[in-house]
Amino acid sequence: MAKLLRSRDLFERASKIIPGGVNSPVRMFKPHPFFTEKAQGSQLHDVDGNRYIDYCMAYGALIFGHSYRPILDAVKKQLEDGTVYGTPIEAEVELAEIITDSLPCAEMVRLANSGAEATMHAIRLARGYTGRPKLVKFDGCYHGAHDSVLVKAGSAAAISVPTSLGIPQETAKNTIVLPFNNVDALHQTFEDQGDEIAAVIVEPVIGNMGVIPPSEGYLTELRRTSNKHGSLLIFDEVITGYRLALGGAQEYYGVKPDIASLGKVLGGGFPISAVAGNKKIMENFSPTGGVYEAGTFSGNPVSVTAAIKVLTELRDHGSRIYGKLQEYTDELAENLSDFIASRKIEAQVNHVASMFTVFFTSEPVVNSEKALSSDRSKYSKFHQGLMMHGVYFPPSQFETCFVTTAHTEDDMHHTLDAAFSAMKEL
Repeated sequence: MAKLLRSRDLFERASKIIPGGVNSPVRMFKPHPFFTEKAQGSQLHDVDGNRYIDYCMAYGALIFGHSYRPILDAVKKQLEDGTVYGTPIEAEVELAEIITDSLPCAEMVRLANSGAEATMHAIRLARGYTGRPKLVKFDGCYHGAHDSVLVKAGSAAAISVPTSLGIPQETAKNTIVLPFNNVDALHQTFEDQGDEIAAVIVEPVIGNMGVIPPSEGYLTELRRTSNKHGSLLIFDEVITGYRLALGGAQEYYGVKPDIASLGKVLGGGFPISAVAGNKKIMENFSPTGGVYEAGTFSGNPVSVTAAIKVLTELRDHGSRIYGKLQEYTDELAENLSDFIASRKIEAQVNHVASMFTVFFTSEPVVNSEKALSSDRSKYSKFHQGLMMHGVYFPPSQFETCFVTTAHTEDDMHHTLDAAFSAMKEL
């Protein structure tokens, strides 16, 4: 691509010393990704001088857009006092108090560094607390790159298989993978194996297969079924936490899990995550309990400072912020849907709060099977067309677009013009 000459050269250099040329596979797309030089507000600036209205937003990590001044100012001040101490700090107590005040399930909080860590620790905690080995997850939900959850349903209903080399089948057998939004499969599994199931883990809104919302009453049924069989319910709110509402998907849908994993928005662009939940369960973490969890950078003052600024902004101005995000996303999604219908394009627009995905398929996308029926080649062409018009959606059909407070009316008009042009060129 002529617009990306320096990015092409950097990718060639990177490919010689970094596997695949990228440090996370989701960043790769053909013929090569662009390399970002800086980002401000709603826009990314690449090394070739191109600008893009960004809807990837670091895969949902940013709710105020790039380089949000209040966060940067708070972090700069903290940097003068140190970056990591290896001791407790007052700020981590303040952050935990803000989380317990805002999140319905949170009576206690343990900080970590990434969403994957938070889900890994939550699963271990559930197994330790219940004394049971098995985990239920759902096809299409992504919970990080650790062994218990890199698993998919096998050819036989009772068999799960790893989705990555390096994961023993012995590990995969303790994870049961069910179709999302399918209550019958849930009930049958618990009837057969309920006394072995430690927990159900779910993205309350799937965000890692594109946006797939729960069907009406589905999360309530997960809660009821888990309770009935003495299993715990874990909400993976790494994406939805503090994005759908101040109280996350728990507040948005009115369903309270036993444990929640938080990340992304929490850090405002800095690496931090959290496990939050019922006090009786959370006290099983070491050093008070026998479930081991630790981390050198957990609760580090830089990330904690950023997180406090994020949550205080959302707490103090949440009604206005979440209303604006919802309004922008609704208008964008409705305009895209109207254009798709007028042109008789086989596509769907799923959206919840400030999350949306354009799926190139004729059928409503209610689970991973329907998502996988999408025309990935057409999405790739759409993505490239958007880039040529200065708009950046995630490179994969199976990722989510995110709206932030930095997106403007001008951004929306430009985005719609770009999307309409890109769709006409398919």
